[in-house]
Amino acid sequence: MGPQAKWLIVMLIIGLAGGPLAGAGESAIPKAIGPFALGQDMSELASAIRMETVLPLRYQEYLNEVEIQPRAGFKSGLIIYGLCAAPGKVVRIKLKYSDSSRKFYDALLAQTKERFGRPSEYNGDPFHIVISWKWSFVDPAGRRISLNLAHNTRDVEEKYGNTIKLTLVDAIAQERACFLRQNPDVQKREADRDIPLEQMSSEDWGRLVPRP
Repeated sequence: MGPQAKWLIVMLIIGLAGGPLAGAGESAIPKAIGPFALGQDMSELASAIRMETVLPLRYQEYLNEVEIQPRAGFKSGLIIYGLCAAPGKVVRIKLKYSDSSRKFYDALLAQTKERFGRPSEYNGDPFHIVISWKWSFVDPAGRRISLNLAHNTRDVEEKYGNTIKLTLVDAIAQERACFLRQNPDVQKREADRDIPLEQMSSEDWGRLVPRP
């Protein structure tokens, strides 16, 4: 068997074993949960969100988040939308399910796998205190979309229970790039804070390492 044939067999095995393939058909890509959809205009969600709760994201001034109205099956939720490159367009959907049990998570994970195939990667911890599976997709328009499904058993720094997150990855990057173009002072501030590891001085380490 020649090298090319071996390479094709290896790629076939990877394709069969891995998660969703890039460029999958439109029907195989998650884009919406309930009335909320990635790329949707916020004007279409007036009855599904609580506009009085709108806040800018900390350290991400190019995005706003808003709470959802109470919905059956969900304890809470946030819709994140852009302010610069595509103002008012939904870039992320974050929802917390009302059922926080592991049993519900396992059933939800099974349903998601049945609809979208195996996850692309595991993002949780090895002890399963936080279980998190991620799917990665590329739609026919070339947009990257990620789906995260997580179950948190007792990590006090994360929200306990079951959560789902849908993200339009490239759209968030575009919002950031647009914001930095319009606010060069912010970009300069960020650049001034960065210190390459190879350029770190003893004075720099003195500021960064805890003191007795």
